[in-house]
Amino acid sequence: MRSVVVVEGGDLGCARLLVLLRHRVAELDDGTVVHVSTSDPVAPIDLPVWCQMTGHAYLGTVPGTAVPTYAVQVTATPAATDPANPWRRAT
Repeated sequence: MRSVVVVEGGDLGCARLLVLLRHRVAELDDGTVVHVSTSDPVAPIDLPVWCQMTGHAYLGTVPGTAVPTYAVQVTATPAATDPANPWRRAT
């Protein structure tokens, strides 16, 4: 079983959180599970959409955490996103 990688998003807003997540998952192996903790109230909407757009798998919320935490499984061949706008596909 693979270990879980934790990304502490703190109170980062959506765009900054996605930049942080995009950078971190680029360093990880296919199938790695990432737990993203963030107090951003839009994260439960933005993370699933970002995962669908990039090809990573959104696994849902992680129960029993002090800060809202969401699980993402890394894919080896994600769709690229715009360098300045991680919420848009690269052209």
